[in-house]
Amino acid sequence: MICIKTKIPLEICEINDELKAIYHCKDSVCIWVFRNRVERNKFMDETIGMLKKREKIITFQIINKKTPTVS
Repeated sequence: MICIKTKIPLEICEINDELKAIYHCKDSVCIWVFRNRVERNKFMDETIGMLKKREKIITFQIINKKTPTVS
């Protein structure tokens, strides 16, 4: 296991893990928070094994400061 020490806001920590998706790349960690498990699971199913798609989503959301959406 690799552990990277950082300060995560308590509000994020208190959210049920089943409502979060966590992704990392070489220079950032992204945490998506969803309204329900169905949205989270749909996001995971649609992006599993699609590294490029996740990277595009992350880049778009960071640049545009968008909240996560599931299409």
